[in-house]
Amino acid sequence: MNITWLMRMAKWARRPPSMLHVKIAAVAVLAVIVIVVVDKLGYWPDWAKLNPRGLRNWKP
Repeated sequence: MNITWLMRMAKWARRPPSMLHVKIAAVAVLAVIVIVVVDKLGYWPDWAKLNPRGLRNWKP
């Protein structure tokens, strides 16, 4: 852990984020969790998936 992270933690301890920022972060994390669960259950549409094999040999 470097000094930058320690300074950031000290700033957050002195002035914690507002409840609105906490709610926005919670909604973002929840959205990511929902997308991962839907994908793992097989309900995510094929057009929204990335083809990783097509990107392996990609050359500009």
